[in-house]
Amino acid sequence: MKLVDIGANLTHKSFEQDFDKVIREATEAGLAHIIITGTDLETSNASHIISVRQPTLFSSTVGFHPHISKNVTDADISAAAELALKPHVVAIGEIGLDFNRNYSPPKHQLRVFELLLELAVELQKPVFLHQRDAHKEFHNLLKQYRSGLVGGVVHCFTDTEEALMDYLDLDMHIGVTGWICDERRGELLQSLVAKIPDNRLLIETDAPYLFPRTLLPNKNSRRNEPKYIIEI
Repeated sequence: MKLVDIGANLTHKSFEQDFDKVIREATEAGLAHIIITGTDLETSNASHIISVRQPTLFSSTVGFHPHISKNVTDADISAAAELALKPHVVAIGEIGLDFNRNYSPPKHQLRVFELLLELAVELQKPVFLHQRDAHKEFHNLLKQYRSGLVGGVVHCFTDTEEALMDYLDLDMHIGVTGWICDERRGELLQSLVAKIPDNRLLIETDAPYLFPRTLLPNKNSRRNEPKYIIEI
């Protein structure tokens, strides 16, 4: 069975020394395609370069993680819009709201999220979404723009049944990561995954994060890799 990892942070520095090995082992594990996540201009550009070099294996996204929203300028948005026009860029993301730690104040997060939703509508690109502890505000904005969006995925879903139903009612896809492999934190998600229709369920590693707890970590590393998608 051929698999697609819809979200891997392959521009992360932890992959610098053994990138080719990581990708070889991923394809040997059955991965047919990997979408590389952009979280700022630097990683979005780097992800695009990788996808251009191997377009059958990689696609990329363009976006700004909510953590950095306070530093995102209008010029950054314009640069992202230009990059998003490239043929191997398949989505606007990672974008959204994260009120868990508020590395950026909510007002900045809301501004950038709305600008990028507008961009996704303008370019007719799907959205790759991040939401943590911000469901009400996130859902309100997403609902406001949903009629103009071509679609999208709520990446790394770990929220409540109510939130899940809200996103499914908006005809969004739901991304499930190795969080579901965690016998402690993943119990609620394990109970909810059966409520996600097959045609709305997507899987992702979010590598190098969210190492599946069903695996025994290497003594030197808990780095997650695309090959571990089979655990999900």
